Amino acid sequence: MTDNIDVLIKKMCDREEEESFVFADRLAEIGGEEVLNRLVALLKDEDIENAYLAARALSAMDNNEAALDPLLEVINDHKYKMKNGTLVQALEGFDLSTKFVDILRIYLFGNFKASLLAKEYLDFTEFDITPRVIRKAEKHYNHFLNNEPGDEAVDIKKQEAAEILADLKSMFEGEEE
Repeated sequence: MTDNIDVLIKKMCDREEEESFVFADRLAEIGGEEVLNRLVALLKDEDIENAYLAARALSAMDNNEAALDPLLEVINDHKYKMKNGTLVQALEGFDLSTKFVDILRIYLFGNFKASLLAKEYLDFTEFDITPRVIRKAEKHYNHFLNNEPGDEAVDIKKQEAAEILADLKSMFEGEEE
């Protein structure tokens, strides 16, 4: 099995291969801990195309929860900020219910595509929200307010994020922490 995985990874990462996504999809079908670990290692590959393909495969795998934090780490890496939209797109294959703060950060600080995708997740994912999660999200929101230059897109994000946080806070009004 390891030999087959090695061959598929090699073909997936081959720049001459025109349909490398087929090999990524095959790796996702095989799944398992070995494939997951090998693909997580590829997320940090110097070649962003390999990271995209690894993220695609991880997103399609069953039992992929161990890959979520490494994927978020790569998405938030400043060296990928202007080209992480495809990585953010791969989040659709993961259970994001405990990752509200991470998704809000991507929305606030991400490039256009990443931010747009993160907004979709914010709008359509059922998150596990607690007062603590809201406080952590507010810290990132306040950092955004204090560090982003004002322009129309930033103003829209400010307004939308403020509304999201206000809605979440209203869920806990009158409760003691």
